[in-house]
Amino acid sequence: MSDSPITDPLPGPFQIPAAWKGDELFQRPDWSVKLNQQHLDDLQEALQVISMEGLSPESITAERFPLPHLSPVLQQIQKQLEQGSGACQLKQIPVEAYSPHELEQLFWLISVHLGTPVSQSATGEKLFHVRDEGYQIGQAQARGPNTRKRLSFHTDRCDVIGFLCIQQAISGGDNQLVSSVALFNEMRERWPELTQVLMQPFYYLRHNVDQGNAKPFCQQPVFSVQDGHFAGSFLRVLIERAYASPDLPDMTPVQQEAMDQLEALAESPELSVTFRQEPGDLLFLNNWVTFHRRDDFEDSEEASLKRHLLRAWLSVPNSRPLDPLFADNYGNTAAGAVRGGMQPTR
Repeated sequence: MSDSPITDPLPGPFQIPAAWKGDELFQRPDWSVKLNQQHLDDLQEALQVISMEGLSPESITAERFPLPHLSPVLQQIQKQLEQGSGACQLKQIPVEAYSPHELEQLFWLISVHLGTPVSQSATGEKLFHVRDEGYQIGQAQARGPNTRKRLSFHTDRCDVIGFLCIQQAISGGDNQLVSSVALFNEMRERWPELTQVLMQPFYYLRHNVDQGNAKPFCQQPVFSVQDGHFAGSFLRVLIERAYASPDLPDMTPVQQEAMDQLEALAESPELSVTFRQEPGDLLFLNNWVTFHRRDDFEDSEEASLKRHLLRAWLSVPNSRPLDPLFADNYGNTAAGAVRGGMQPTR
């Protein structure tokens, strides 16, 4: 990619429900949903059957456990994640009433009503534990969610990412969200040439835990449009690792500037929101219309009081079509296809 101006006309701006700015999100009816007693009873009855029959997570399906009162709520959340704000906080599971194993079952049960869980590691993990594992920077096993460090704005390799907060940190660990649609619109208005750069493919290095992937790197854009559908995707750490590789070209100054402006804009209170996910809160985000990040945190010395969340990567049946460049990371790019996740090692 050269530093010469790109003159292709930019799409947009996108005037869609996912293009919220800052605290506008908190005013949206699809942002916060509170579970009532009937919803909790649905979950409790399902857990009793799961426990009695000793079912594995893979045996827990939406068809087998229809959740008569909660399922319509989850169907609406699934719809709004794609067609609405792209972010939903579901409150509030009484986590203290369940064992760790029951919480895994419960989170899986809710997740499969929204989509198909996909692998989050080369070992095929479909339920991932977000907590500080004590890894040091540079260790092969190290991933951002398994450290205490501040994470930058990013997306994950799935249509929808879900979290269940079990325990919060002593301090820190706050969440921040920004609409990538609003980011695109703002970048388009302020820096159209840099926006054009972000619509061109960037190199991504294979993640150090993505050992089932035969390709050492891929290319994909930060912003793209396919059949009229917007998609944002961004993980700067893998971009920078790629351009640091002797096997790939150097990053150009204009690519660097485009990402710098993008991240600075994402951090602005005009566009982003900050909140704290409390124990029992579920958070679901459409990765194609939101970027998310987390603050660094201070943890307890006591194991049972350490910050701990469960995470699911979901492929959803009502997903948007993607640019063909995403095939290397997502597999099938057609709307509604099961896609994303990491290939397990064979």
